[in-house]
Amino acid sequence: MDYTNFQVGETFPLPIQAGSDGGLFQIDANGILFILQLSHTDIIAAEAFRTGKIELALYEENNILFFLYQIDGIFKEGWGDAPLALHLLKKDLLPTPASLAENTIHLYLVDTQLHILLAMRTIGLNEDFVAILKQYTQKQLTAPIAAADYMHRVQDIWKRLSPAAMRAKAKAIQKVPLDIKTLPLH
Repeated sequence: MDYTNFQVGETFPLPIQAGSDGGLFQIDANGILFILQLSHTDIIAAEAFRTGKIELALYEENNILFFLYQIDGIFKEGWGDAPLALHLLKKDLLPTPASLAENTIHLYLVDTQLHILLAMRTIGLNEDFVAILKQYTQKQLTAPIAAADYMHRVQDIWKRLSPAAMRAKAKAIQKVPLDIKTLPLH
């Protein structure tokens, strides 16, 4: 496990595409992670990401797995999607059984203009969600998709289906409730 230092308010320690809004879903040697990159955020969005209600889903078509996400307080309506691209990983970063054993996902909200980590959260994943991730990952490690074929498949799916349409056909769903701790009254 790589012990990269993730500190809210500090420079995000992983490379990100400058100025590109959207999500990146990755399964690698360090585990399962999702990075939401936004160029326009505020304290409300950061708090919503850190403690708000989130719904995640997985949709697979034509051997492409889409990670779908809806985050109350950040997106007024609708879903975002991030296709999983194991073929882009360097060989030493490919997922291993040990990296998938944790059954959690690490979420990061990053300001793309300042390259600052605004919020982070770790969520335990349900058995169905993890089973699909493990099955898909093993399938991709055994029979990888070529980069050009991968992009063609992703674009074909995007032409036909919105993230909301993918969510309606999702194979697994993970609902994360509002996580605000209340202080006891004295």
